[in-house]
Amino acid sequence: MRKYGPAIAVILAGCLWGVINIFVRTLSAAGLGSLQIALGRLAAAALIFSVFLLIKDPSCFRIRLKDIWMFIGTGVVSVVFFNLCYFYTMIRGQASIAVVLLYTSPVFVMLFSALLFREKITPRKIAALLLTVTGCVFVSGLIAGNLSVTPLVLLSGIASGMLYALYTIFGRYALAKYSTYTVTVYTFILAFIASVFFGDAPGLISTLRADPSLILWILGLAVVSTVFPYFLYTWGLQHMESGKAAILVAVEPVVGAIIGMTVFREPHDLYKLIGIALIIAAIFVLNARGKPAAP
Repeated sequence: MRKYGPAIAVILAGCLWGVINIFVRTLSAAGLGSLQIALGRLAAAALIFSVFLLIKDPSCFRIRLKDIWMFIGTGVVSVVFFNLCYFYTMIRGQASIAVVLLYTSPVFVMLFSALLFREKITPRKIAALLLTVTGCVFVSGLIAGNLSVTPLVLLSGIASGMLYALYTIFGRYALAKYSTYTVTVYTFILAFIASVFFGDAPGLISTLRADPSLILWILGLAVVSTVFPYFLYTWGLQHMESGKAAILVAVEPVVGAIIGMTVFREPHDLYKLIGIALIIAAIFVLNARGKPAAP
């Protein structure tokens, strides 16, 4: 079980990110915009995890000032800028396009990891990568329709994939010096500080005052689809290759599609089911027994 622990942690992180739509749809229906939701999510996550660490182990807050760039990378460059590009792609384009372009991220992770960490690009990784990207195309519904993409939407979508990938890269550097707890808490703190400049804090506070029950939904979003998955993914990343982690977490759109079909009664067809099967197949390909990859 210990052998597969990191893989299970990363897959579980993808599953928890996949249920985010339950919280986002509820908050959106209540009148919150995407940037307000992102601000509330990061504020709650930073507060919850900071309080947890103050009780559990305050020493996790100790870092060297010269290493702050790593956490700016995970929290600001990746989490905040990724959200801005991803939301722009969804608003100006379509959700299906945003999902497909987002999951170009394993390609970036694999290339960056080969250049920076000398991770090998093996035939098994390439096969799993092809299965993942193809599966995301099918799950998104992109094949079933004729969609047009403007150059700016295409650029923002690819940028979201690259920025999403950079969490894995910056995280790898940070984990070489700091614990999973330290990396996660500073990611949330710096992401929250940066998001204050982009989110509509007065609008968020006004809506929460009008309907205090929404605070519970934001807390649920922060705990279930932020704190737990980021911690699990960061811990798993510490014990496996970056390229493998990036592919395994692609279970997220599978869970999102299943939630959409079951909870929100979204239409499903053969293409979506094929896409789910392809992504699951990629996970099995990566974890099949064989000669272990070089660390």
